[in-house]
Amino acid sequence: MTKTSIVIPTKNGAEWIGDCLEAVYSQEGAWPVEVLIVDSGSTDSTLEIARKHPVRIEEIPAGEFHHARTRNYAASLTCGKYLVFLSQDAIPASGTWLASFLSNFNEAGVGAVYGRQLPKAESGMERRSAFAVMYGGARIVKMPMDGIDLGHKYYHFSNANSAIRRKVWDVTRFPDDLKVFEDVGIAKRILDSGWSIVYEPEAAVYHSHDFPLDILFKRYFDIGVVYQRLGIWNERSRASLWREGWRAFKGKLSLLLEKERPESTGSSLIQDIGKYAAIQLGRNERLLPRAVKKKLSLYRLFD
Repeated sequence: MTKTSIVIPTKNGAEWIGDCLEAVYSQEGAWPVEVLIVDSGSTDSTLEIARKHPVRIEEIPAGEFHHARTRNYAASLTCGKYLVFLSQDAIPASGTWLASFLSNFNEAGVGAVYGRQLPKAESGMERRSAFAVMYGGARIVKMPMDGIDLGHKYYHFSNANSAIRRKVWDVTRFPDDLKVFEDVGIAKRILDSGWSIVYEPEAAVYHSHDFPLDILFKRYFDIGVVYQRLGIWNERSRASLWREGWRAFKGKLSLLLEKERPESTGSSLIQDIGKYAAIQLGRNERLLPRAVKKKLSLYRLFD
């Protein structure tokens, strides 16, 4: 039986897919592995580059791509005991990336694992600051029905770099009703079903996107909406979000007052304020007119 199935959704990823696959096929001591690419209408050389490697390729029309349903479909085509989900532009940072993931499944109660995301060299301060908070250097085991100390991080999970035990995916699956942040949705299902989730910093990838302020605002509005729909915004999560946001804000404000990188620091401060405001709007979207919500949503959650 294939030990691991690696699923990589692609679309116009020619800039990164070669480096991604080179890193995947350079992994040490984690075989046998199958790699499945599900491409949704690439018009560049993504598939040409991918075919230089022993991958399986499934093509779907661009209009059929759906973050949850497409990943469920892809998983159903594979046969590995463990399912690894990787973004086309997430580049494994070492030859032990995959082994670091899989070692966590030696613990019988572990249902899923997600790895560290390191900002790429060109990343701005906002992404570097956000990743420092969400992807630290310490391994974390999230126990089912717990989350007291983790607050808003308890259900955090990312399909840019994750692994799920197949028998867990079989019974939880990604929530088909979620257009986006399906990774948070399945994390909640996994934890609420009695499985633990591990954050493994040794399973690291280089992966980051800098967003202009308007896109960042809309993205965080949708985070607020989805978390509210999932019932994640409780008192602990709101308190921890405020606490960590305030800590990061004060640190950047000190840099600004000391005239350390004033332009990038000032921009990052504005972005942080915008993100916090967007989350609060999303959390309280029921109070907003539908026409306003449609304009604020990046992922068209109200269409």
